[in-house]
Parts: sequence; C-alpha cells; structure tokens
Amino acid sequence: MKPIHIGILGAGTVGGGTYTVLKRNQEEITRRAGRAIAVKMIADKDLAKARKLADQGVIVTDNAHEITTHPDIDIVVELIGGQTIAKDLILEAIAQGKHVVTANKALLANHGTEIFAAARAKGVIVAFEAAVAGGVPIIKALREGLTANRIIWIAGIINGTANFILSEMREKGLSFTQVLEQAQKLGYAEADPTYDVEGIDAAHKITLMAAIAFGIPVQFSKVYTEGITKLTGEDIRYAEELGYRIKLLGITKRVEKGIELRVHPTLIPVRRLIANVEGVMNAVVVKGDAVGATLYYGAGAGAEPTASSVIADLVDVTRLQTADPMHRVPALSFQPDLLSDTPVIPMEEVETSYYLRMQVIDKPGVMAEITRIVADYNISISAMIQKEAHDSDRVSIIMLTHLTVEKNINAAIVRIESLPVVTDKVIRIRIEELNN
Repeated sequence: MKPIHIGILGAGTVGGGTYTVLKRNQEEITRRAGRAIAVKMIADKDLAKARKLADQGVIVTDNAHEITTHPDIDIVVELIGGQTIAKDLILEAIAQGKHVVTANKALLANHGTEIFAAARAKGVIVAFEAAVAGGVPIIKALREGLTANRIIWIAGIINGTANFILSEMREKGLSFTQVLEQAQKLGYAEADPTYDVEGIDAAHKITLMAAIAFGIPVQFSKVYTEGITKLTGEDIRYAEELGYRIKLLGITKRVEKGIELRVHPTLIPVRRLIANVEGVMNAVVVKGDAVGATLYYGAGAGAEPTASSVIADLVDVTRLQTADPMHRVPALSFQPDLLSDTPVIPMEEVETSYYLRMQVIDKPGVMAEITRIVADYNISISAMIQKEAHDSDRVSIIMLTHLTVEKNINAAIVRIESLPVVTDKVIRIRIEELNN
C-alpha cells in the first residue's frame, strides 16, 4: 500500500521532534497505522534549518503554500503557531481536500468553530491532540475513552511554565520575579511570558476541553482568566500551613445554571494527587458520572512529548481517511448538529470557596467588624486565623470560607477594604476541593 504523504509547516522545536520521532519509530508507526507515513515536504522560512533536518528526497521550501496546494500531500501538519498565517494555511489545506494535524491551541480556541465547519464541509479531519497538554493524550481520552460518561468537571494544570514558577516559589522561598528570570534562563518561559503567567495559554486549552467535554461551541471569549503574577511567597506559605497547595488551574464544570469556564490560581488540598504535580509537568483530572475521577499526567511541552501527540493524530488520520466522514469521531466529540447552547455562566455567578488574607491594624473589635460584613452577604467562615506581627502594629488575618457565590465575595471585599483598620487590598484566592 502506498505511503501517506505529509507536509510539515515549521521546522522548529516541535517540527524537528515530529520528524525525528517519525524517522526513529518508523517501523512501529507503520505497523500501527497499516501503511507508512512519509514526510514528503518541509516548509520553513529558515531554509538552512529545514535542510539540516530533512533527509535526502524530502522537498524543502520557504513557501508553505507549496505544501498546502501540492497534489501529492495527504496530510498537512501545521506547527507554525500564531493566528494569521497559520489560519490561512489551514483553511487553504482544507479547501484543497487535505487533512490537517495542528498543535495550535490559540488558533483553535479563537477560530475553531470556523475551521471545524470548513473541514466538515470538505469531509476532512482536523486533529489537535498536541494542542492541549503536550504529550498527555487528554483530547483522545475526552473524545473517545470517556464517551460513555456525562462529564461533570475538568480541572487541569495545563501550563508548565506557571507550574514551574509556583513549584520553585514554594520549595525555595523565592519571589515570582526571581523564579521567572530562572525559568527564562532555563528555556521554560519566553522572553515575553504573558501568555503563560497571565493564564491565557491555559485558557486556550480549557476552552477546547470544555467544548469536547460538554458538546458546546468553542468560546474562548467567555473564559474568566487570572494569572499568577500577583501571588506572593507569603500566601504560598500560609496555604501550605493550612494543608493546601496553590496551582494555576484551568477549570470547567457543568452546573445547574450552565457551564463554568475559568483559569485562576487555586488552593487544592495537599492530599489530592494533582496538588503534588511539580515543575513543568502537566496533569488533568476529569470527573465523569460513570468512571468517577481520572487523572492524566505527563510532559506538557517539549519536542518529543509534543511530537508524540502529533504522530498519534497522524496515525489516527491515516487509519480513518478512507472512512465515511459521517462515521468518524467528530472533532468536538459530539455530532456538529447536536452541539448544545448551554450558556457559559459569568464569573460572578460561580460558586466556590475562598481564601482571603487581609492586613489590619491590631486593635480590639477588628475581627468582629470583618465577620459582621461577611455575615451580611451570607458567607459562612470555615476557619479564621490571625498571624501575629513582629515589630509592627499590623497583623494578617486569614479567612477560609465555605461555598459561596463570587458576587457576594466581591461585595464583601469592597466593604472590608473600606474599613479604616484595613491597611491594604484583600488578597483573594479561590479554593477547589476536587472531591465531588
């Protein structure tokens, strides 16, 4: 049987890893796919880099359109990134009747609805396992392995850079700025780390997982996003004392009013497995009604871990390309005409528990004033601790709440901050027990 011919757009870290793993594991991959998967073309603006990667017989070009329009290319592998040129190339490949494999979570989170519709109209596949959690096969688990389940919630550490920073701050007592500089030197963080540390990268990924888990359209604009830049060693230390770890989580939940979709720093009980995921590793917990909680753990980035997911998609597309398009696994797991219009609820309506830390002047009656305010908003306190100050008349009060609605906490914080005895902004971090 003749090989499946692929063209790789981008000879960078993931493109190079994909080529290397395909070549090294060629025999195993062919046995699994049922036919050989051969790289016919590589496109990169840096021709020298592409030529260094390619073996003899592989066509190298600096014009990506030569791949998307080439009659002999069956699958286009988009590893360029970004949302402009990559989008045009993917849509061009689809228009030419070619299947697409991509690792581009930002593009799919923002334009997935358009891209999946175009692919459906042409009867081709857009596969994107590598777009979420690198080498962790979470997309396949959600689309296929858990298809019998009504998914209840997903919570994931899905940005390795942010997790590395929080791990180092906790273990070494360093500041955010110090660890960020270290992460940049080690190559874990970009020169501009905004997407990682502000939660945007994680928001792209949780958007895609929510769409697959709940059968809703891709809706990146509705994700509540909060990063880790304002976290201090003080709160990380206090969380540890209270039996929690702080992690940047992507969370999506099915609740009575709709779907929660959010990314923010979160206190998780230390006894939860996901709380003990350290460094640049990723982990996702999925709660299904039949299977219960399942955990998926592994490398969330890197050349070969991400290549593992790219090639898994290549094998799937190779197996399925001759199948009737109506009988393939849909891109978002649910049949396109059966997607739900369940709303994504605003953050103000989300119900969770909270860690609040406030700096106050140490004088009688302060605790009573604060507890009276939270009681006015029907907020129940589960624990309240005063941290004694040294050489100062100010103390930190830490409060943990039971479940309450975000808008109530917001209103209570405004009133607390207006008290003359409160000397700084209230620090608020959400808590997720991840047990139901």
